[in-house]
Amino acid sequence: MNHTEKRKQFYQKIPHYWADLYGQEYSLYDVHPVTEQEASTIRTTTTRVGHLFFKTAGLLRQIDDDLLLSLGFPASSLRFLRIRQTNLESVIARLDLVQVDDRYVVLEINSDTPTFLKELFFVNDRICKEFDYKNPNEGEEKRLQQAVQAAIFISLQSIVPNNVDSPHIVFTSHADNQEDRYTVEYLRELAQVPSCYVPLHELQIVDGEGLYDAGGKRIDLLYRQTYPIEQMLADYDPNTKDPVGEMLLELVARRRLAMLNPISAFLLQSKAIQAVIWGLHEEQHPFYSSEEHAWIAEHFLPTYLEPDLFQQQGTAYVRKPAFGREGDTVQIIKGDAILHEDINKSYTDYLSVYQQYVPLPTTYVQTVEKVVKGHLMVGSFLINGQASAFGYRLGGPITDNMAYFLPCGYQR
Repeated sequence: MNHTEKRKQFYQKIPHYWADLYGQEYSLYDVHPVTEQEASTIRTTTTRVGHLFFKTAGLLRQIDDDLLLSLGFPASSLRFLRIRQTNLESVIARLDLVQVDDRYVVLEINSDTPTFLKELFFVNDRICKEFDYKNPNEGEEKRLQQAVQAAIFISLQSIVPNNVDSPHIVFTSHADNQEDRYTVEYLRELAQVPSCYVPLHELQIVDGEGLYDAGGKRIDLLYRQTYPIEQMLADYDPNTKDPVGEMLLELVARRRLAMLNPISAFLLQSKAIQAVIWGLHEEQHPFYSSEEHAWIAEHFLPTYLEPDLFQQQGTAYVRKPAFGREGDTVQIIKGDAILHEDINKSYTDYLSVYQQYVPLPTTYVQTVEKVVKGHLMVGSFLINGQASAFGYRLGGPITDNMAYFLPCGYQR
């Protein structure tokens, strides 16, 4: 068999998976070799960066509304931003990291609705077996399962009236997005609790009372792994014009509904938070310990809310929207020249954040068509704040939604 036939045969054996997306190859039939030392460095970086983000969340809850608005948060989100109903800041978060010489730096965090889960926690293991590599994420799927189960149990205890004995648990996504639906179904299967899948368009809100499924049954917990809060806040009923997203969050605030990821995860979603962290570091602010300042210097990039410093220095920088995803609306700029930009412009209404540009390392991989050269970015998960599974996306200078999933493994 040739490469294309082997790939097709392999991925056909994985149910409910999107080996191809938008009619193009997504999951590569190849393995990127990593060493145990590299994996250890990635996980150490992930733990440190996660600690810094979660510590900063406590500070953000203490600042006033005007400062939160200046960080790009929508005005409609302000009354929800300080809510923390459990001790979980974010159950599942993902860092995007890039290797710079012998260290890793963080480009951003997706603390609210990270994807790339089934690929790293499930598929990577299968392809390592296929190529006789050792899976660097061995045992992480079990940790993910335990975290999801614990989060469901803890979250259900936060609602009133409490229905822990026979809760109605619903997993949801946009029904027409294959990747989103299969990601949510993967988590639902992992959770191993009585639950059902209900697409977003079938959910019904009774203002101030509850969230219901299409059959009129009240929902106790909504697992919305791929439904970002900034999109939720912009959602209106097309017929009544009711702000259904705000109404849903109001149910969470009033403890009429539990939600995962928790509402607190949104507080770290704005990329402007990295400008806060970097600004406090530049001041050598005592909010961070000397050890934490050393971590920021090693793992964070200079990030600001204005591009002035980069323009004065003549250094390349990245302009990105505070709430953008998948490279959408991102530009790489030097002086007056745009070096690279994403063709999609979905997030132009959001605040822009300016971050020092670092080039992504490159490698060659086999695709169904040919050997291609691509840029590597690491996706590294935080499960309840602890480093977990990691893996690679391979794409252009800006990692977009067409970037490949490149499995990784230890050579035996």
